Amino acid sequence: MKFSVTSYSYSALVNAGKRREIELIALADEMGFDGIEFAEIHPEDGENKLSYANRLRQEAARVGIPIVAYCVGADLLNDTENEIVRLREEAEVAAALGAPVMRHDATGGYRRETRRQRGFNEALPVLVEACEAVTDHARTLGVRTCVENHGFFMQDSARVMALVGGVADDNFGALVDIGNFLCADEDPAKAVGLLAPYAFHVHCKDFHVKPGTALVPERGFFMTRGGNYLRGAIVGHGDVPVPQCVRLLENAGYDGYYTVEFEGMEDPVVGVGAGLDYLKQVGRLLHG
Repeated sequence: MKFSVTSYSYSALVNAGKRREIELIALADEMGFDGIEFAEIHPEDGENKLSYANRLRQEAARVGIPIVAYCVGADLLNDTENEIVRLREEAEVAAALGAPVMRHDATGGYRRETRRQRGFNEALPVLVEACEAVTDHARTLGVRTCVENHGFFMQDSARVMALVGGVADDNFGALVDIGNFLCADEDPAKAVGLLAPYAFHVHCKDFHVKPGTALVPERGFFMTRGGNYLRGAIVGHGDVPVPQCVRLLENAGYDGYYTVEFEGMEDPVVGVGAGLDYLKQVGRLLHG
């Protein structure tokens, strides 16, 4: 198994001024990761994205670990044409980073003023055509594109499968986040079993779960689509069946990176490090 970490896991360090974004590459290496993913990048001192992406790639080469993926937000439903143009430019950033995979969001759903009249089935053809346009350009750059079960509207495995199947392109697949299915109240193992054959990249995220009938603490928890409650957990400390999900991915032939995504309340270095230790434990369980 190969392990990476997303820069998002270290957001608290960067936001507090304790680490610069470019310094996360060395930190990931020091902590024992095989690669790093960047969730957006934030150029310094007016530098443009392409220049900064090249600098990040050079730093990764100096440190000796690859940048394995690049993740960006998007809304291909409500601002389709502009987002296609922007995401094609982001694919060029991914290529400059040396990232073989770019995850872009599909949409968070229809805007409030229209969502009561429209649903996923109406959105799907728009999203399929837009994702085709993005991945066609990314292919010329040597970058594969994918969408994640992310953003409530697109978190169901069936919806991600419908989009991937609609695009039907070898250059387009899924970023499977094993924890995010809980945001749509879907069983993670069942969902991973469905999406594993389409996985280009994997996020290992964990959550503490409380039912909607419970009185939850005021801090830390958020509500799922079905009215239950989640709080970010250290990988292995929460309620996601991580070993089962990893086994399903491997049985489907996935041989890419398992990326620690930590968004808990603990210190990020502690949380990320403990998550990596647990994934290595899972690896020993599965491979001896």
